[in-house]
Amino acid sequence: MAYNLDKIDTQILSILQQNSNRTTKSIADELGMTTSPVFERIKKLEREGYIKKYVAILDNKKIGLKLTVFIGITLQGHTRSFLEKFVTEINNFPEIVECHRVSGNFDYLLKLVVEDIEAYEHFIISKLTLLPYLGNVQSLITLSTGKETNELNLSNI
Repeated sequence: MAYNLDKIDTQILSILQQNSNRTTKSIADELGMTTSPVFERIKKLEREGYIKKYVAILDNKKIGLKLTVFIGITLQGHTRSFLEKFVTEINNFPEIVECHRVSGNFDYLLKLVVEDIEAYEHFIISKLTLLPYLGNVQSLITLSTGKETNELNLSNI
């Protein structure tokens, strides 16, 4: 049976989305609770898979990854085998930070983060275009970013 989230759970998740480095005590203080029930709730949220992992979100530009490209991919075939092989190969490319199977004009939408346009060209030539079942590739180079977040809206849960 699935664990049902209540208001306190969603408040904890919201707090952790903003800063997963917060201590259990500081979260409990904000919620007006003691640490033990907050600790137990966090552990349950982790066990139930609501919290997949804790990460540090890096500043791409500060670490030299200045170019973000979205790539629309159409495959030559649409069998389960083609789709599985494509995803397996994409997972071997560290430059790809997201891969989504989508509806519409493309089969997949990829998000690539690299140093510059030369690194992007190198990726296309030496990695992506070597995939034998690749059909059409269309790239959208990001000029600027108006919004980028990993926080999900939990207000209606």
